Amino acid sequence: MPAKQFLPAEWTRQAGIILVWPHERTDWTETLDSVERTYVQIAREITSRERLLIVCYDECHRARIHSWLYRDDINLAAVRFATAPFNDTWIRDYGPLTVLREDTPKLLDFCFNAWGERYCAELDDTVTRALHNQGVFGEIALERLPLVLEGGSIDVDGAGSMLTTRGCLLAPTRNPHLNQSAIESRLMAYFGLERVLWLEHGCLAGDDTDGHIDMLARFCDQRTIAYTACDNPADEHYTPLKAMEAELQSFHTLEGKPYRLISLPLPAPIYNAEGQRLPASYSNFLIINQAVLLPAYDDPADAVANQRLQQAFPAREIVGIDCTALIHQYGSLHCVTLHLPYGVAINDASGISTTRQQR
Repeated sequence: MPAKQFLPAEWTRQAGIILVWPHERTDWTETLDSVERTYVQIAREITSRERLLIVCYDECHRARIHSWLYRDDINLAAVRFATAPFNDTWIRDYGPLTVLREDTPKLLDFCFNAWGERYCAELDDTVTRALHNQGVFGEIALERLPLVLEGGSIDVDGAGSMLTTRGCLLAPTRNPHLNQSAIESRLMAYFGLERVLWLEHGCLAGDDTDGHIDMLARFCDQRTIAYTACDNPADEHYTPLKAMEAELQSFHTLEGKPYRLISLPLPAPIYNAEGQRLPASYSNFLIINQAVLLPAYDDPADAVANQRLQQAFPAREIVGIDCTALIHQYGSLHCVTLHLPYGVAINDASGISTTRQQR
């Protein structure tokens, strides 16, 4: 029987990370300098451990980014550039999801409609195909799929289990012609799953994604889930997050054992100029080779989250990245990055191959 394709877990060996760099035509224009400093921090940590593909809006934008990286002494030998116009920078949600079949990668390109047609996304929805057409991923096959799906809305353990939320995947603004059973069957076929673990509860104030799982609960290995928790009854998150915690406690591994659950605290409330609470979450961490990049918010809870996440990843360095600039556009560290499993080619748009991945 031929092997089926599957979506590997984020902690498996990676070829590199994609960043789509902010520019003045995006919603970052008023805070561009501060958010670019955050991107430089992210780039520094990634390029010390693996490849980094930076998507630029145009050649002028590429020159600006190169200047930032050169000035801050980033390892440019580990950086590859590509150019494609885009609306916004949340590559996690519109970039390619890479499945493997007997170690052969294939890129899946899902439809992206800006979290239920909340914003403009015509350019974002073309980025994956534009990069593929330029040879950025070499000869790897690309399949366009007729399903609206964001990468931040799902999380897998690489062994047959997926975490997601009903609030997001069943939102009528995404795939209104499909019910839960139909969506689940498609996910199982596309990603080689044995089951989907659906969360009914859990939300963060300010989240405009209908409840992305990567803000709420994440696999750390096949037996461990880290999740956003709230122990303050006066906080608006207390009731929904306690209900989510109870759901997670009811889940079992494929072997029938309860998951090891690691709670991550909420930082103190952070508000924008209009008084809206922003969705600051430590669950929005990024796993890379040898490390985990953890969002930080200049809060005492940063250290608590660091210590607890270290329990989940004892062999990896936990590195804090100041993400206070990112959450002003309602996302964080995992949302602005996308990992590519080992075996995926990462080329400059010129087509110069970098498939040799030892450094």
